[in-house]
Amino acid sequence: MPDSKSLTNPIPLPRPAEIITLPSYKNCHDHQYTQVVIGLKGQVEFEVAGRGNIVGPGQGCVVVACSDHAFGGIACQSDILVLNLPTPQRHDPLMLQKINQLAHCDTYFQLDAQIQKLIQMLVQEMQSNPDDLLLSRACNDTVIALLQRHISAFQTGKKESRFDLETLDRYINQHLSHKISIAQLAGSVFLGESQFHLMFKEQMGITPHQYVLNKRINLAKKLINQGHLNLSQISELVGFSSQSSFTHRFTRALGISPSQYKKQYSPS
Repeated sequence: MPDSKSLTNPIPLPRPAEIITLPSYKNCHDHQYTQVVIGLKGQVEFEVAGRGNIVGPGQGCVVVACSDHAFGGIACQSDILVLNLPTPQRHDPLMLQKINQLAHCDTYFQLDAQIQKLIQMLVQEMQSNPDDLLLSRACNDTVIALLQRHISAFQTGKKESRFDLETLDRYINQHLSHKISIAQLAGSVFLGESQFHLMFKEQMGITPHQYVLNKRINLAKKLINQGHLNLSQISELVGFSSQSSFTHRFTRALGISPSQYKKQYSPS
């Protein structure tokens, strides 16, 4: 997410066209420029502004600037072609302005066979010459110029009104010994960060931060009760940055310090 400094000093736009291999884990972010994403290999799950779909070869989606989106490869290796678009100006071609507005009506699209063949040729050239910036620009310009005549919308489904709590819990439990951000939690269930935060608070009655903290405290209690680890080890295992932070949070949550809890509840 852009910070206040980046608003006054915009982050430079990345290469006009990039071939990216996505890992199987989910990611979530936003950026200050519009992207056109086209599937090349495998399958990618996307969620853009609450609209989810599977993008495979010959399919794609438009991610409008500053919109939360989550994405991740499914099972096997997933390759995508990403076209990074500059902010449209008055003198820009009408097509570029239309692409920047496309996601307001049809976020996801299907390419016809003709443009798919052309994209395959361009991708092969880019893979053979990965550092050729001129080729990257040419790929971006060519595909953008042809998109309007070679795409059609394909069925997209609204994200379900409830997120998958089982998937979320599994992600939290696997990463509880580390810092967990809202963006990571949102990405684990394919939701945008702001949408996830609002949906979570509405359905669970507490914030995601409070939910994760409760899981850390509950695991700490369980480990103290088992009596195998000292408090410093437990603090680290449940993801607190220091033992003092652990003590503060534990005491605030339960009204009793970890050492007092240990004396009362752990086996002698």
